[in-house]
Amino acid sequence: MRNEARLLWEQALEDLKTAEALIDVKRYYASVFFSQQAAEKALKALYIELEREFPPKTHSLLRLADELEIKDEGIIDALLDLNPEYIVTRYPDAANEVPARIYNKRMAVEHFEKAKKVIEFCRKKLGL
Repeated sequence: MRNEARLLWEQALEDLKTAEALIDVKRYYASVFFSQQAAEKALKALYIELEREFPPKTHSLLRLADELEIKDEGIIDALLDLNPEYIVTRYPDAANEVPARIYNKRMAVEHFEKAKKVIEFCRKKLGL
């Protein structure tokens, strides 16, 4: 694995662990953010390995999936749910409320599971 991809992959795994730990301490909005980040970094690691170049400067999981020609409906569904969380979890104007107030445990767990699904998909594609 190229070093750039390996570093992104390692951070994706750490972000996933962080998302899980934040559920335990009831920081649900932050857990959702780290779930999105885990998926994004895993996709970018995959991009580097498959395309042999740096991914586009984007936080759009859907754009990355499109560039990687991912067609798996289960993965696309997970990405659709994770995609807006890069912004919504951090900014009251995007969330129409303080982000810390609009997430609950169910939502955090669901996003964590979706991020895990994306990570596993990328793991298989990377041959890890």
